[in-house]
Amino acid sequence: MINLTINNKNIAVEAGTTILRAAKQNGINIPSLCYMQGIHEFGACRICSVEVEGARTLQAACMTEVRDGMVVHTHSKKVLKTRKVLYELMLSDHSKECLSCNRNQSCELQQLGNTLGITNNSFPTTSAREFIDISPSITRDQSKCILCRRCVTVCREIQGVGILDAQNRGINTVIAPAMDCSINDAKCSFCGQCTVVCPVGALKETDHITRVWEALNNPELRVVMQPAPAVRVALGELFGMPAGTSVTGKLAASIRALGVDDVFDTDWGADLTIMEEGTEFLHRAIDALTNKKTVLPMITSCSPGWIKYIESYYPKLIPHLSTCKSPHMMVGAMVKSYYAKKIETEPEKLYVVSVMPCTAKKFEAERHEMFNHGLPNVDAVLTTRELGQMIKQAGIDFNNLEDEQFDDPLGQSTGAADIFGVTGGVMEAAIRTVYAIVTGRELPFDKLHVAPIVGLDRIKEATLKFENVLPAYKMFEGFEVKVAVTSGLAGAKLLMEQIIAGTSPYHFIEVMGCPNGCICGGGQPRSDDPEIGIKRMKAIYGEDENKTLRQSHLNPSIQVLYKEFLVEPGGYLSHELLHTHYVDRSKD
Repeated sequence: MINLTINNKNIAVEAGTTILRAAKQNGINIPSLCYMQGIHEFGACRICSVEVEGARTLQAACMTEVRDGMVVHTHSKKVLKTRKVLYELMLSDHSKECLSCNRNQSCELQQLGNTLGITNNSFPTTSAREFIDISPSITRDQSKCILCRRCVTVCREIQGVGILDAQNRGINTVIAPAMDCSINDAKCSFCGQCTVVCPVGALKETDHITRVWEALNNPELRVVMQPAPAVRVALGELFGMPAGTSVTGKLAASIRALGVDDVFDTDWGADLTIMEEGTEFLHRAIDALTNKKTVLPMITSCSPGWIKYIESYYPKLIPHLSTCKSPHMMVGAMVKSYYAKKIETEPEKLYVVSVMPCTAKKFEAERHEMFNHGLPNVDAVLTTRELGQMIKQAGIDFNNLEDEQFDDPLGQSTGAADIFGVTGGVMEAAIRTVYAIVTGRELPFDKLHVAPIVGLDRIKEATLKFENVLPAYKMFEGFEVKVAVTSGLAGAKLLMEQIIAGTSPYHFIEVMGCPNGCICGGGQPRSDDPEIGIKRMKAIYGEDENKTLRQSHLNPSIQVLYKEFLVEPGGYLSHELLHTHYVDRSKD
């Protein structure tokens, strides 16, 4: 233990602790801006500067480790004056469009100014970074960048992509892709993790709110909206509810209150995805077991950020991908075919809006591979944050809404669909159904959970042995299916390198582009709670466990869909509407 004094308070902390952490552990708050514990401890902004007796200069508390006998002052005259100057210098190089910025009142720079008591700026505005880069998913506004480099660290260290870095020097420094490339040209996966950690409005999702309001006010259109599983365990945070609060009923009610005509559920599409993806895996496994040519391991295709990543960096592995569209695309395809036929409406008059925890879904919606008969499966994609903004714009009292249900026939779902929102959930849902199809029995696990792939570890694996199978699947008798699950693109890279090296032991791999899965997607509410992933995960599994039906093949509305329209999983019509292909983007 190290003994030191902070603000005349004698404290003891473990060796290796920084001044910032030591202060926090003892109830002393040192303001900071660029700091993210355990992720970005770079000292770029210097707002956390403190005075250490005997030191020649002020020290960055986020980087300076405590020493025995150290005496620290966190708000001396020198410290307060320095912080004010540092803040005002940042502000002089920052856009002043606060009232019209989407981060107004949730901006960390703005909040820091209040904390520091800044009421005026001694320096004139001198910003030389007037540049806006708009991609289908992410908008980058250089005039608001404060050079904190959080996005650089997350992109490089957490996601393992590294398209952002500090370019140029001195006053000309900008955070951007190399060679003045746009995000589009820099092989960005559009995962949006940079938008989550950006403390200001320099990085944000590309706006779809305007187009959705226009659709809602167009009497010629019938607007259909569908929320993803992860949205229901995070949306409440935007309205002051505790992290991990499930708001499924209020979610359906709030969407209906916006004036939406049909409130469907992406969970329904998740159940449909399992029917198609599970069948695809069974066909590949059967081919492998009967010595026919096939491609294993099969890799999930639900995450568009992951899809763009493999297209850009591992295009030779594209044949390993499932050909299934993601759940919200399947819903869109069914709305404009199956549902349009049911209600006798032209498909072009149906406007499908997806509410997603993801920024990459915006790019996915514009892909030509996600069109059928000249129409996009999905017309607009709102992030969870954008839906929250629309609810507030409409003056809806979200917290006091009565719970409502999703509409039929695309609103009924099983618990297996809910867990699509967390890492391991897609794999577990697939295993539940595949095991039941092959053996005629439910999984021999408590509560249907596949324990080895539950949790937030970067890479998880499990082995499932098939015994006492049905006669039609006799080739599976004694077969051990090895599966792997990863979330975040750095984990995906490790598994892809195994496949390239020929050392992968797996038959089926789930990849989600964002760490922890969709619950911590790039479009989710921002949070500084270190337990946010765990809290949202528990809420997702609570949704699953509270449902009567928990296996996708038991969803009665999905059974009706095949009986009335698709005929069979993996059939001709399914391949036309629910499956797709991917492209090599390595040379783009």
